[in-house]
Amino acid sequence: MKTVRLGMLGSGFVADFYMEGLKDVPGQEVVANYSETDERAGVFGEKWRVPAQHTTIEELCNRDDVDLVLIALPNSMHLEAVRVAAAAGKDMVCTKPLGRTAAESAEMVRLVRDAGVMNGYAETEVFAPAVVRTRELIESGALGRVLTVRAGERHSGPHSPHFWDLDFTGGGALLDMGCHTIEVARYFFGKDLRPESVMAWGATLQHGDKTEAEDNAVLLLRFEDGRMAITEASWTCKGGMELRNEVYGTEGRAVTDTSSTNMKVFTSGAAGYTVEKSDSESGWLFPIPEEAWVYGYKHELTHFIGCQRTGSIPRETFLDGYVVNEILDAAYRSMRSGAWEAVTLDPELAGAGSAQASVPL
Repeated sequence: MKTVRLGMLGSGFVADFYMEGLKDVPGQEVVANYSETDERAGVFGEKWRVPAQHTTIEELCNRDDVDLVLIALPNSMHLEAVRVAAAAGKDMVCTKPLGRTAAESAEMVRLVRDAGVMNGYAETEVFAPAVVRTRELIESGALGRVLTVRAGERHSGPHSPHFWDLDFTGGGALLDMGCHTIEVARYFFGKDLRPESVMAWGATLQHGDKTEAEDNAVLLLRFEDGRMAITEASWTCKGGMELRNEVYGTEGRAVTDTSSTNMKVFTSGAAGYTVEKSDSESGWLFPIPEEAWVYGYKHELTHFIGCQRTGSIPRETFLDGYVVNEILDAAYRSMRSGAWEAVTLDPELAGAGSAQASVPL
């Protein structure tokens, strides 16, 4: 098996999750990592035993021994990272959301197309084992025709200060977490079904001292045949990450819930880290063993690395990230107008439907 050599851009929360997910992925090696400072790059490299560190994206992307670049950077840095990686002719994977806006993500699609490089959109939710199993049930006909999808992601707020800054992120809870739930709806309905219009509400209910972005949001996504997906996003939900998907079909329904766990712990002391956004280290705690497995990090990285090795098209590409960004842009327009807003896809990029509609599970 050819070893795929990886370059990691970033040293924060997402980069750590990627490294956790890579532990069980065969045939890969992280050969270099990037961070803006020597100190952060060094700490990350020592923690994960990465042999080489860099403080410029260009240095990492121009290495001859990097086959695949993993972009685990803040939203504001995605476009420039893609630009540099594409100029170096590197295959790449970018974390969600692809861009702060559809215009940014459209430019990323054009960059990777012009460079002719593999591009993977690291939307973990559609690689999570429970979500993939649900799609398999849909494919088998067990649920009948999918009628509606309801999905929600909630926690008590971002883990890093830059998330509160609209200049860095491009949006609040809806952009941060609605990108997951929108893509899971497309995954369940089928990507050949075009999104038509959006109605959305958002408000800053608790964190007005930190941000002008919405900390709660609801989105209704109407597809071209009238079927509907509902997204709920919150940065004000205490007690740990809650990520739930509900699919209703003519013959049944399916529910996935990553906040469900068969493990519980009580401590009057301090347990340390037990689960993402837990808000507490004492009392009753509900750890999720192998978070990187449950959330889909291990599975998406296995898929993307396999695609790089074989020259295959990933089932999640930058085009999918672009479509999600167009839906989110329409949602933010709807928040301002209070009306249904059309989802406008660039035909040059998206064509009549997603180019990944026929890519297997």
